[in-house]
Amino acid sequence: MKKNNDKMSLSLNILIYFIIFSIALLLFLWIFQILCLNTYYKIARTKTLNIALNNLTKNYAEDNYRDLFDEISLNNDICIEVVDNNIIEYTSRLVDRKCMTRNNAQLLEFQASFMSSNDDIRKAEIINPNYNNKTLVIGKRIDDNTYLFVNTSLVPLDEGINMLKSQFIYIAIIILSMAFIISYFISKRLSIPIIRLNEKAKKIGSKDYSVKFDDVTNIKELDELEQTLNDTSQELAKTDELRRELMANVSHDLKTPLTLIRAYAEAARDLDSTKKKKREEDLNVIIDETKRLTLLVNDILELSKLESKIINLDISEFNLKELVESIIHKFDILKNDGFNFIINSPDIVMVHSDRKKLEQVIYNLVNNAINYTGENKLVTINIKLLDDVIRVEVVDTGDGIEPEQLKYIWDKYYKIDKQHKRNKYGTGVGLSIVKSTLISLNYNYGVDSIIGKGTTFYFDIK
Repeated sequence: MKKNNDKMSLSLNILIYFIIFSIALLLFLWIFQILCLNTYYKIARTKTLNIALNNLTKNYAEDNYRDLFDEISLNNDICIEVVDNNIIEYTSRLVDRKCMTRNNAQLLEFQASFMSSNDDIRKAEIINPNYNNKTLVIGKRIDDNTYLFVNTSLVPLDEGINMLKSQFIYIAIIILSMAFIISYFISKRLSIPIIRLNEKAKKIGSKDYSVKFDDVTNIKELDELEQTLNDTSQELAKTDELRRELMANVSHDLKTPLTLIRAYAEAARDLDSTKKKKREEDLNVIIDETKRLTLLVNDILELSKLESKIINLDISEFNLKELVESIIHKFDILKNDGFNFIINSPDIVMVHSDRKKLEQVIYNLVNNAINYTGENKLVTINIKLLDDVIRVEVVDTGDGIEPEQLKYIWDKYYKIDKQHKRNKYGTGVGLSIVKSTLISLNYNYGVDSIIGKGTTFYFDIK
């Protein structure tokens, strides 16, 4: 694994990339401005001759073609010759053109060979002995007896190339110097705010969530990163707070029954064998607390399984009202404590769903309502047939929940008053199980609450 010390800084990376870019640019200039200059020049002159030939051919039939040919010759720095029945009918002026005259044996041979052939056009490079340089010659057939010849001197560019080579050294020095300067300012512009961001981000890694990312960089991506880090810091702070609460609450919920089990077990051990009734009461407490511990462990395992997406759905058809009635029947013992349960539902509500998971959801919602309902100890379950869903509502008459706290109630062990109290019934993770289960079933869910009047939890079965 590569150590941080082996990695290059942002400034050095920017400098290296600019140097690479500058070298590539210089290499490009060297190839096209020096190595390929003669080739490019020859291509350009050939193109000029071809354009001139087309223009000459098009205007040859005009009465004043000689004046036009003179103009084309002058403007394009080319030499023109028209041969009709082996007689030179027209020759452009030769002054300062370095034109090849007909006393050149190679030119005469080229013309004779072309005119005796069936070619419509032919091109050749011939040495001009008068100037000791290459001349580009193109011949074109106008008709059976008339031929058009154009030629231009290919001036050697060696002297110009040598000049470019010496100039290239200064260009390379200037470009590389500019690369150093520009990379320095860019690296400063980018690296300073990134270094500040990095230093603050390290504080988050040390669990200092009070750090604020509020530097204005005027760089869109860095400003967006600051906002993302601010949001991350806030969420991590909430998560850390919930984690501490979870550990405290789980420890509390485990410690209380364990303490009771130990105390009553020791009391039962030390009791006189004649006090059978007292021993049975102590043993019943031990059994109840053991059941509570088992329920807590099972709920935590179930929640872990749901959050790990380890879910197997068993879809079947059943009557939802009968399921609700069977769930409420489990709480019949609470009627002795003054609890009342009301079910508002049609007699038959057939649904296709996972019966076991739906039973767990409704059970946990009813259990939650029992813990938070009002002094009248009333819990209401409504089953409503809407347009395309069946809505199940569990209503309590408690104190209600503040709007800003509604989004947190699904978290494990979240307490509105932040003071942990042992639930009368259940384990404290019921709503988290409800949320994860409904998500696995792909059901819409939510909660509505009115301060002082109570809370309604609901979900929709498709």
